[in-house]
Amino acid sequence: MDNKIAIGIDLGGTKIMTGAIDYQGRVLGSPIRVQTIGNDSAVAIVKRITGSVEETLSRLKLATGDVAGIGIGSTGPLDIGEGIILECPQLPNMNFFPLRKTIQDYFGIPVFVNNDANCLIFAETIFGAAADKRNIVGFTLGTGIGCAVILDKKIFNGSTGTAAEIWPSPYGSGIIEDFVSGSGVSGIYKAISGKDKTSFEVYNLALEGNSQALNAWSEFGTHLAVPIAWAINLIDPEVVILGGSIAEAFPFFTASMEEHLRKWICPVPAEKTKVIPGQLGDNAGFIGAACLVIKNS
Repeated sequence: MDNKIAIGIDLGGTKIMTGAIDYQGRVLGSPIRVQTIGNDSAVAIVKRITGSVEETLSRLKLATGDVAGIGIGSTGPLDIGEGIILECPQLPNMNFFPLRKTIQDYFGIPVFVNNDANCLIFAETIFGAAADKRNIVGFTLGTGIGCAVILDKKIFNGSTGTAAEIWPSPYGSGIIEDFVSGSGVSGIYKAISGKDKTSFEVYNLALEGNSQALNAWSEFGTHLAVPIAWAINLIDPEVVILGGSIAEAFPFFTASMEEHLRKWICPVPAEKTKVIPGQLGDNAGFIGAACLVIKNS
């Protein structure tokens, strides 16, 4: 299978990113990025998905016979076993949609589906920052917070396919996602400065040395330490990976995160377990989806 190609699709409410990799993890050509337009019809979104795959094949001068399969990392919640999108806020017109069967019937090759956060961390496990590790916990930090558990180089889905879906867990006056997310950064910054800024704007202000932005990221790190501490104490991973757009601010929140985290975890992992950013950037989502194909071949 070493000469085979795997296609991965990162399906979110905002964008669809599709690319191809070989079985050594090399990205072939440039990935295709299109807007999802998440409120559109299921038919329209499926057309964008299939079109992105067809464009990927065309650019690489490949046919479906050259492809071992297609992996899809989708926003959820999902029925992973059946490959069905359940009641998904980001894709409201695709509720209970048979994603795997639809794409598999269209192309006539195997299709595998899993949660987008699982796929992102899976990519870092197979070909990225944790390629030399077997047991990993990862967090995807972006619009919301995602989490994934990888045990013995395999995604742990849990009994209902919702393992590591920590976002609704109680925290403070609300849930953890209220604090550890893009909107969480915005809320922290507003409480400090009285100004409305996106997390990206707070990041840019921190780059400029703005003290209020730096304080906001420091407070964010103290909140992030909580779910990481729970995960380390529960799973005892070799490493914790941070991915997603907010992970780019790692230098601004790592000190406060580490200060609190080390106090809250067991003594041995407090000495040994590292928290590190991912290496694959925006490509991690579709690479991890493609890894679903490689690991099921």
